Amino acid sequence: MLLLLLLTNAFVLLPWAGAGRIIGGTEAKVHSRPYMAYLEVKNKTKSSRCGGFLIRPDAVLSAAHCMDIEKIVSVTVILGAHNISDEECSQQKISVGQWDIHPEYSREGFINDIVLLKLEQNATINEYVKCISIPKKNKHVRVGTKCNVPGWGWTSKEEDSTDVLREVKLKVQKEKICQRAFSDYEPQSMICVGDEKSKKATYKGDSGGPLVCNEKAHGIVSYGCDRNLFPEVFTRISHFEPWIHEQLKMFSLQDIPGSPSSD
Repeated sequence: MLLLLLLTNAFVLLPWAGAGRIIGGTEAKVHSRPYMAYLEVKNKTKSSRCGGFLIRPDAVLSAAHCMDIEKIVSVTVILGAHNISDEECSQQKISVGQWDIHPEYSREGFINDIVLLKLEQNATINEYVKCISIPKKNKHVRVGTKCNVPGWGWTSKEEDSTDVLREVKLKVQKEKICQRAFSDYEPQSMICVGDEKSKKATYKGDSGGPLVCNEKAHGIVSYGCDRNLFPEVFTRISHFEPWIHEQLKMFSLQDIPGSPSSD
């Protein structure tokens, strides 16, 4: 699971740099999460990793903080991977042509922590690579729902890493739990999630990955507290569905030869 090292007390689930590790989880069944994307973000001096997920053959959703890096040189998405260190024949490596961070994203409090990436070419949909659906506007997942979070992030606070995709089951919590823990928590645009016993969590490197509930991607791994594994905050996708829809329309327009936005 993936995240950049950005903050102090709050953790970003990025190459955990953000929440980026899967702690207390298990190895995912090979190619059982075909929507998963592995992001490699590079600038002139370093590279970082994050998670993401395919929602259309040409579009991947992730966390905005994954792209909150100066002077990015390249972004590559790897689809169809299980062991990210192997050159698996199932893998598709596709460059990102552009990315749209939510216009009201703020690093302070990880407000509106969402980014949509446009692939330079469409992914080939097959048994290893598939899209996952997202909920309609304001369709909330219920408190108590157990959801799945896959990722390649750290597997412990001691920076133990994994090359294979792992996953963890986490429960949607009451909003007041995160409101007490985080001063910038916004119920309308965030989801409070976690394991009360604090034995399971996402961590560094998991940022940008999906919170999958009832076969839909309801959340995006965003942030938590480095001192405690519980609770964690995920971006609420349904709140941003209108914005996502508009960006996807713009992506499609750009693909039309001769259109103003394709020049």
